[in-house]
Amino acid sequence: MNRESKTTIINQNFSPVFGRYEILRILIPGLYFALLLLCYYWSFLIRFIPEGFSSLVLTALFAGTTIVAGLTMYAKETPKRRRAFLQNQPSQYLSAKARTMKDMPLLDDGEASRLYFYLLNNYIPPIFHEKIFFFGTIYSIMIQVRRSSFWFGLVGLASVLVQLSLRLSLAEQQSLVAFTVAVWIIYLLNIRYNKADRKMQENYRDQIFWMEMNNSLIESILRKRQAIPPQQ
Repeated sequence: MNRESKTTIINQNFSPVFGRYEILRILIPGLYFALLLLCYYWSFLIRFIPEGFSSLVLTALFAGTTIVAGLTMYAKETPKRRRAFLQNQPSQYLSAKARTMKDMPLLDDGEASRLYFYLLNNYIPPIFHEKIFFFGTIYSIMIQVRRSSFWFGLVGLASVLVQLSLRLSLAEQQSLVAFTVAVWIIYLLNIRYNKADRKMQENYRDQIFWMEMNNSLIESILRKRQAIPPQQ
């Protein structure tokens, strides 16, 4: 079986998997946001906005909030701007490798990224694909959960303080206090164990190790790319 046929099979096998993971990146953070918003409504906002919707309307609002919030967080790509995502990327290894090779022009970030994805799709074993998709999804979800928890924790705390200023005791706002404490616990546990960042870096190290063990292949691909005229 030639390389082109293998590539086609790999892409066919992993395209549905990639799509499922991307859907999870949208739905789970969106669902968590919608759930927090619903709990905040029941614990605080219901005092000002009485519940008057039917179950069908509430279900539609919850589903709509899940999708809109999930898509919004997905589009912002906040997890990709964090240090744990940006440091030690395999594409950076390719750039560094090119600098050590004689008569090899420097690779900019865009070119290094394109070469990395070419390697991923055509040479890196399929088992790496599953791990990359899985831990990339877990990383994204955990970071979005952390951020949603932080902001709802702040909003909950501010709401408690506002009601205390209105002479409403903590005993009279037990549900809001419980909500705020629970959200902060989730946030602090996420920060404390921070498995998302560690797994992301481990994912990168595994890919770089594969490249180091296939040094001749990496050098030949870099040489091959050098020989291709730049696109106009």
